[in-house]
Amino acid sequence: MNLLEKSDEEIFNEITPIMDNMMEGSTEINHAKHTRDFTDRMKAIVTPENLQIMCKDYQARWGLFGKREFVALFRRKHSIAVVWKQYCSNSTDEHVAEAVFVEHDNRLLIDHAMVY
Repeated sequence: MNLLEKSDEEIFNEITPIMDNMMEGSTEINHAKHTRDFTDRMKAIVTPENLQIMCKDYQARWGLFGKREFVALFRRKHSIAVVWKQYCSNSTDEHVAEAVFVEHDNRLLIDHAMVY
């Protein structure tokens, strides 16, 4: 079934474990885990060195990723964009977590992700 033909619930059930794994890999600063479901384009950007720099920076400022609350899902022609409210252990701020998912060889992959 085409990604755009799936219900929001079906999509959410598929992307949640992918997002959980990516965030856990970030918290652990584990490059293989963090990038497991990345497109080749994203893997070229997020090198082990870049991941370590990025994670040490946000962990020093915000702490570790905690609870994440779904905000919205956006259907696009060739992708799905999802936004969550992200909480962190050392901050009372509400951060934004977002990711763009694409289908590739019958798999959902992350083609863009950011927390701010």
